[in-house]
Amino acid sequence: MNYETGAIGGGSHMALEGPAPARRRWIPVVVVLILVALAGWYLLGGKKHDSAPGASSGTQVPNITVVVPGQQAVSRIVSATGTLAARREMPVGVAGEGGMITRVLVEPGQWVRAGQVLATVDRSVQTQTASALNAQVAVAQSDQQIAQAELDRAQQLVDRGFISKADLQRREATRNAAAARVRAAQASYKEAQARNGRLDIRAPAEGLILTRAAEPGQIVSSGSGVLFRMAMGGQMELRAQLAESDLVGLTVGSPATVTPVGGDKSFKGEVWQVSPVIDPQTRQGIARIALSYSPELRPGGFASATIRGGAGRAPLLPDSAIQSDDKGSFVYIVGSDNKVARRNIKIGQVSDDGVTIASGLNGNERVVRSAGGFLAVGQLVHPILGGPEAK
Repeated sequence: MNYETGAIGGGSHMALEGPAPARRRWIPVVVVLILVALAGWYLLGGKKHDSAPGASSGTQVPNITVVVPGQQAVSRIVSATGTLAARREMPVGVAGEGGMITRVLVEPGQWVRAGQVLATVDRSVQTQTASALNAQVAVAQSDQQIAQAELDRAQQLVDRGFISKADLQRREATRNAAAARVRAAQASYKEAQARNGRLDIRAPAEGLILTRAAEPGQIVSSGSGVLFRMAMGGQMELRAQLAESDLVGLTVGSPATVTPVGGDKSFKGEVWQVSPVIDPQTRQGIARIALSYSPELRPGGFASATIRGGAGRAPLLPDSAIQSDDKGSFVYIVGSDNKVARRNIKIGQVSDDGVTIASGLNGNERVVRSAGGFLAVGQLVHPILGGPEAK
């Protein structure tokens, strides 16, 4: 009995203690099922939360940050290239009758003052001619003195009746003719002096000698052409070639910065003339930028310029919003139906503040700020408007 009771008791103990390990094996399975249920509930709730109006319950719609750029005041910057030249170039040639050049007194790059002699011309013959005319002046003056003395004596004798009034009048006429010959001789002499003075080739104004085409021994005349070229006052200019669209709104007085090719030094200037005509072949015009004299500015050289035009208003976007492909620059915009659309644009000025949109946007569009490379045209998105820092 004790055995049986013990057996029964032992059996009862085994029945109570046996299922515990099995229950412990089910605990991890239950935990996993609970976690899977929570994950499913979260995913379904996330889809419902991220869905845009009109989206199907089974489609995930991405959140996209957009900006509305509006119209902002921006400075208009125009880049151009062109050729350096003298603002007022003065060709200097022979003003007189010419002759053989005896000396050349200046070199290219030299600064000269107004009236300074650039080259001298042989005047040996002209000097003798002037001396002969000067002698004729002396002869005419002597004749005038004799005629005046005879007239004075005749005036004393006419009162005594020794000379008639007709003789007195003839002597007055003789004196007047002698005085006229003196004036004519003096005029001829002064003319010869002026001609001799024009034999020297002189600077018509203060400025910089650019070129020299005269050498000692060279025979020159009024038909010899240009012997020297000068820049009046040393003033230079850049003749910048601009597209027709860039000339619009560009005014006289616009500041500019000019940098000659091959150098790292820039020069300040301003637009002093805007071309009134457009070349019908190239559709370009010329903006002439005035520059002060500097040895680094060499006429005929090539230079680039940055012209700051009048301020205007245009959309301003962050660089991350700009996309480009083989068709050009573009941005993605989000329409009223929350679908992505492509908008081709033309980029204007690029600065630290952002990228100015020259054309293609009016500023009221919702423009995708970034991640445009992961979007497709027609894709449905959930737009989130960015703050000022997004710009």
